[in-house]
Amino acid sequence: MKVFVTGGAGYIGSICVEQMLDAGHDVVVFDNLSEGHRSAVDERAMFIEGCLSDRETILNAVGSNQPEAIMHFAANALVGESMTNPSKYFRNNVANGINLLEAAVEGGVRKFVFSSTCATFGVPETMPMTEALPQNPINPYGE
Repeated sequence: MKVFVTGGAGYIGSICVEQMLDAGHDVVVFDNLSEGHRSAVDERAMFIEGCLSDRETILNAVGSNQPEAIMHFAANALVGESMTNPSKYFRNNVANGINLLEAAVEGGVRKFVFSSTCATFGVPETMPMTEALPQNPINPYGE
């Protein structure tokens, strides 16, 4: 399967890319390298340097590569920073994510994995946490 991975030069994304390649999948990494590192991208993967804020670039990247699945790891993820600069988090994690979703729809991609965070749950009511807990974010990152 051809898989398009955003944020594939970051820690979690690069580990996922390596696992997908080891399992025999073709992988295209799309990353702007603002948080990740080019050296973290497995040499077996195709690499595209680009930003999800550039709608045309992401539309072209998805359209020309025709992936069967998208795995989305490109996000800002520092809770403290999200409190002092919430617009950065809403712009990158929400608005830019919409560009990717539109590219997926336009490209006919039917499989989409979104890497989320436990920050959407806020202070957990019980431990261990499960996905059945109510969502109650307490910071912009969790929102």
